[in-house]
Amino acid sequence: MKKSLFSRIVTPTVLIAALGYFVDMFDITLFGVVRVGSMQALGITKMEDMIHVGVSLYNFQMGGMLLGGIFWGILGDKKGRHTVLYSSILMYSMANLLNGFVTNIWQYEFLRFLAGVGLAGELGAAVTLVAESLDKEDRGYATTLVATLGMVGSLCAAVVGKYFAWNHAYIIGGVLGLALLVARLKSFDSDMFKALQHKKIARGNVKLLFAPKRAIRYLSSVAVGIPIYFITAILLTLAPEVTSELHLLSPVTAADALIYGSIGLALGDLISGVVSQLLKSRKKAIGLFLVVAFLTIIVYTQARGASPQYIYSLCLLLGTCAGYWAVLVTTAAEQFGTDIRSTVATTVPNFVRGSGMIIATTFLYLKPHFSIIQCVLIIGGVVFSMSFISLFILNETYGRDLDFLEEN
Repeated sequence: MKKSLFSRIVTPTVLIAALGYFVDMFDITLFGVVRVGSMQALGITKMEDMIHVGVSLYNFQMGGMLLGGIFWGILGDKKGRHTVLYSSILMYSMANLLNGFVTNIWQYEFLRFLAGVGLAGELGAAVTLVAESLDKEDRGYATTLVATLGMVGSLCAAVVGKYFAWNHAYIIGGVLGLALLVARLKSFDSDMFKALQHKKIARGNVKLLFAPKRAIRYLSSVAVGIPIYFITAILLTLAPEVTSELHLLSPVTAADALIYGSIGLALGDLISGVVSQLLKSRKKAIGLFLVVAFLTIIVYTQARGASPQYIYSLCLLLGTCAGYWAVLVTTAAEQFGTDIRSTVATTVPNFVRGSGMIIATTFLYLKPHFSIIQCVLIIGGVVFSMSFISLFILNETYGRDLDFLEEN
């Protein structure tokens, strides 16, 4: 008798991966929520200084994620997905615990960098493990569950960051991560990867990605996801600064913008994953979400004199549109063979996250020359153009058999 869809996708492997991503997104989102309060506590009070120091801290975290993505991705292909899941969560949990006790900016920057390195390993290894462990017809639903629970972690971080002191919030994140290690002790690698270990195959060979066709496919996988971090890094995290030119009825707060955005991200991950399964197309689902996101940004930047509640409703919609994260990472994992899959599935989301560093730095560079709204429209236009072109280039991977090697 065939098992129900629920019993096929809600397995121990999927649940542990989902809980891990919950903690991962909790810690990633937490910085954006406590950014202002933590900097004020460390003596940064002027708006201009807050923007520059905040971008610097963000860049340290994203820089760590870029380097960590490469390290953990290769390690996942060479030593196994389980090794990455265990080691990375230990690193970022300890970094977040210590982050609750910083007394100056350089300590803050250093620990954000370490946390970034650790946070880089979670999602790619989890999605790779889940994708390789489930039937091809079910893995889209399973990775959707993982990503959706992760976005619930973002929402919890927004709530904790709003109602707890900034240093206590970091400690809570660290404790959550360490508690997850107990569950992780019993996780294991997929049969697909175990079978590969007994073959004389070079696993995690980054040189494979430099072949022209693979390189284009890889870079396109990254570019398709960049609008997600344009939305989260600029329109949500910097919502107070961006809306300062819109002359709202009263100011918005980053914490509330991120709460509404995080609710949207959780909804979007769930909806996009289901839509991709119903349409039997990853590309169509992503394209639909990109179109709605672009139109919503136009509305957001023209909301002069609006109420904070109206902006928060747009943050909710933007978060929902940016919630194609699950489909994106699943697509990246499905594009490449088992011998390089962990490297791709780990580096792609982290390069997407790292793009937030380039976006934030570009925002600072353009700010003296243009209005904030103009900066948003210029960067958004470039980012979305790249994304649409890259989506056209990618292969459709719905229902693809993943038991293949790039070396062959």
